[in-house]
Amino acid sequence: QVQLVESGGGLVQPGGSLRLSCVASGLTVTQYNMAWFRQAPGKEREFVGAVRRLGANTYHYADSVKGRFTISRDNAKNTVTLQMNRLIPEDTALYYCAAGQSILSAIRTETGYKYWGQGIQVTVSS
Repeated sequence: QVQLVESGGGLVQPGGSLRLSCVASGLTVTQYNMAWFRQAPGKEREFVGAVRRLGANTYHYADSVKGRFTISRDNAKNTVTLQMNRLIPEDTALYYCAAGQSILSAIRTETGYKYWGQGIQVTVSS
């Protein structure tokens, strides 16, 4: 049974940082494209960033987070992290970890991912 479990969310002031972790079980993160999505209240879920499976190993980010957010993968711990810096109120959302094996053209779409975590709240507010 595949499980993706997110941790590290919480409340942070604008300009601050948070680090989200996604621990995978039942799959090996190097064999999957691993992504982060988010959903703000009243909005659709949107792509944040992704790292392609080993071999391709490229990184992709939404324009809104490029230069502020960084995805990394710890193969030994079977974990993917999302380092979020210079947070702004617009980053407030429920953040989801996802895993899939789609082709490159689907890397930014929800349909490219088969497995999802339960989501974790990030709130940026003073």
